Amino acid sequence: MQDALGRNVQIVDCREAQGMGEGGGLAQRGTISESEKFEVVAIAMSPGKRHITKPVCEITYGLREQGIRTSVLVLDSGSGIPADSPYSGAPGGSMATINEKEIMQIRRFKLGLFHLGGIGGHVVHKAKSFLHFVDIPIIIVCEAPVDYEDFARVGIITRLVRPPPGKVECAGEIVDLITGVVRGVSAPREKLNEIVIKTKFWLGKIESGELPRGGDASGQDIHIPAQ
Repeated sequence: MQDALGRNVQIVDCREAQGMGEGGGLAQRGTISESEKFEVVAIAMSPGKRHITKPVCEITYGLREQGIRTSVLVLDSGSGIPADSPYSGAPGGSMATINEKEIMQIRRFKLGLFHLGGIGGHVVHKAKSFLHFVDIPIIIVCEAPVDYEDFARVGIITRLVRPPPGKVECAGEIVDLITGVVRGVSAPREKLNEIVIKTKFWLGKIESGELPRGGDASGQDIHIPAQ
């Protein structure tokens, strides 16, 4: 909508708890700030000493400046690596999970933007874990130089590379990748521009009906195994 001066205005339903710690510019874990329309949701890992969520703030501001209704979800247990990852099992390491409430929150949106980290194997297996029941198109933003083949190899549907027959393990589809976005530091202007351009492009595809909303397992029931 527009205000009296003709400027575009977005209404954001503020989150449940104030910011804290080094990720304090964003918010506490397990909280969401919602725009008035369910267009795009930026999903951040849980803030901590190693998981600085600073780029998500800048990404969100950049998208909102371009009129894209963007909400932000900070996962409750997004740090660490999933239990089924070959990289799991490090002493004292945290376990990355996504809960049913978060899945249902994400499912309301047309397009998701996952901000992940700088280790390729961790990025791929986190995406696999989070997209198992998240049945909307997803853009991956991370530091690691991953490609579509990396994700398809573990059973994730991607725009350019499909998993082998019978190997699909995720409901969602990765439609685009943006790499080189370093966690904890300001994102370069060219990366923010790339994120805005690609988000606008895929949101347009979804709204025009050219890109279906939901993957091969869209609408399936949620049964998250106990950790």
